[in-house]
Amino acid sequence: MIKFDNITKKYGETEVISGVNLEINDGEFVVLIGPSGCGKTTCLKMINRLVEPSSGTIFIDGEDISKKDPIELRRNIGYVIQQIGLFPHMTVRQNIELVPLLKKWPREKRLKRVEELLMLVGMPPEQFINRFPLELSGGQRQRVGVARALAADPEIILMDEPFSAIDPIARTQLQDELYELQEKLKKTIVFVTHDIDEALKLADRICIMKEGKVVQFDTPEEILKNPANEFVENLIGKKRLWKQPELMSVKDVMITNPVKALPSRTLTQAVEIMTESGVDSVLVVDNENRLLGIVTAENIRQNKDKARKLEEIYTRNLFTVRPEDSVLDVLKLMSQKRIGYVPVVDENNILKGLVTRSTLVNLLGESLE
Repeated sequence: MIKFDNITKKYGETEVISGVNLEINDGEFVVLIGPSGCGKTTCLKMINRLVEPSSGTIFIDGEDISKKDPIELRRNIGYVIQQIGLFPHMTVRQNIELVPLLKKWPREKRLKRVEELLMLVGMPPEQFINRFPLELSGGQRQRVGVARALAADPEIILMDEPFSAIDPIARTQLQDELYELQEKLKKTIVFVTHDIDEALKLADRICIMKEGKVVQFDTPEEILKNPANEFVENLIGKKRLWKQPELMSVKDVMITNPVKALPSRTLTQAVEIMTESGVDSVLVVDNENRLLGIVTAENIRQNKDKARKLEEIYTRNLFTVRPEDSVLDVLKLMSQKRIGYVPVVDENNILKGLVTRSTLVNLLGESLE
């Protein structure tokens, strides 16, 4: 857990952070957002002591970080910035393995970790491991930046507007990939952005700041339903407010053509289906389109030498919802079970669609414009 206890920051006589109190839970994705100069980046940099508070205390897992060596603290916290910050004279491998090298990991362990992370961020090692940053696109460089932040397997990742300099198409893709990564890794992520769409798409909770103070700190759903004041209403856009979400049902927001496959499909075929569709999982159905379970890319990777077909490895006992169920009930289920998707089935378990948390928030916002 990260805890801000009455944190204040002054530059001369100017107070830029005023008595901030925050608690960020383990495994939580928290977004800090607000206008320029509101203090969001300053708060982020206090977590790894790039900025020191003028008063108050920051705790990580109950330990006062002011009593820790700042260099050692930073080596145990991942950090991704807008400018990416890759060393141009180093290869992709050398950039990613930098912190493990400083932590004196053996060479073979470092190489294995680099290869794992490149696969995780969708960059096959055989193609990218020896390239230099200038040989990569902006999106690829940012993926390497994320991989480098994960290299020493830190529990906390700080991200300071990491996608703001990327073109819109690559940015959307990177957002989706980051969300999927978080579903797998469950790191504690603190993410700064000025883009409310990005915040709503990614966050478990959003911390809205103004003039160095926390205005509202809550889930995207609660902020949309019950904004704290007019400033929050204007930030998120009044047209996006959920006036009557209880009237919306699952069929209004579900994806009607989720990626699916028969259990007789081979693992290789499933990988091809996922790649073509740009997803990292596939729903398993029978010949009558009855839902059987799900297989993720990670399942396949772990079982590629042990199994040949999906029927051998797919996960059963999924949480499901009905098309007529309330959107609020689905949001509650996702929050309680900490899941990012829910298949939609009818009374005969026939697959009708899929609801994902990110598309749910986006579609609800659009439907009320």
